[in-house]
Amino acid sequence: MRNSILKLASIGVAMSALTMSVPAFAQEEAAGPITITGGAAIVSDYRFRGVSLSDKDFAFQPYLTVKHESGLYAGVWGSNIAPNDGDDVEVDLYAGFAGGDAVTYDIGATYYVYPGVSSFNYVEFTGKLGTSVGPASVGAQLSYVPSQNNTGNNDNIYVATNAAVTIPNSPISIVGSVGLEDGAFSAGSQKLDWSLGLTAAVAGFTVGASYVDTNRKTTFAFKDSAAGVVFSLSYGF
Repeated sequence: MRNSILKLASIGVAMSALTMSVPAFAQEEAAGPITITGGAAIVSDYRFRGVSLSDKDFAFQPYLTVKHESGLYAGVWGSNIAPNDGDDVEVDLYAGFAGGDAVTYDIGATYYVYPGVSSFNYVEFTGKLGTSVGPASVGAQLSYVPSQNNTGNNDNIYVATNAAVTIPNSPISIVGSVGLEDGAFSAGSQKLDWSLGLTAAVAGFTVGASYVDTNRKTTFAFKDSAAGVVFSLSYGF
C-alpha cells in the first residue's frame, strides 16, 4: 500500500480559533473509538518499488482509512496506471492491525485489484516495524505474496528499509528507502530498488521530490523504468 496520513497545520489553526467561541464542555468531549482519515496525492510518475506503473505519466491517488482505537484498520487506495488490456485503474483494498509506542508495528494484507482485468488481481501480506533513532525515523518491511493463479503459481518476497530525518528548525525532511524483491514479480531474479529525496510541509500540503531507480523491471512493468525524479503533492485529513 502507498498511502500516507498527513497532519494539517491549517486545520489545527482553524480548530484553535473555533474553540475560543464555544463552551468549555465542548472542548472536553471525548473522541469516539473510530477515526477516519483520507486524502489524495498527485505524482509525476506512479512508481511502485522502483518501477513505473503509469508509464512515466502523472497519476492521481486518493485514499480513505477507517481505524478503531484497538488498532484495527481498513481502507481503500486508488491510482490510474498505464493502459492495461483496456483498463487503466488500480484499487488497493487493505486491512490490518497497528500499534506500539517506542517500537511501532503494522501487520496487514492488501488485495490489489485491477477492474476489468481480474487475471492480474492478487493478495499480499505485509509486516512492518518502526522506531526512532536520534533525529531519524527508521522502518523495516517484509511483504509476502503466496502462490496463486494470478502470480503464475509462484510466490514473491519483498524486503525493504526506509528512513526519514527532519532538518532542524525547518519543515523539510530527507527521506530514503532500499528494497529487494525476488519471486513471481521479478521473474525469478532478484530486483533492487532505491530512492532518495526531500519532503516539506507547505500551507497544509506535503510536497516532495525523490530520485527513484531500480536495476531491472518487474513482470508488472509496461516499459523499462529508467531512473528519474518523481515529484509529488499531497493533502490529507
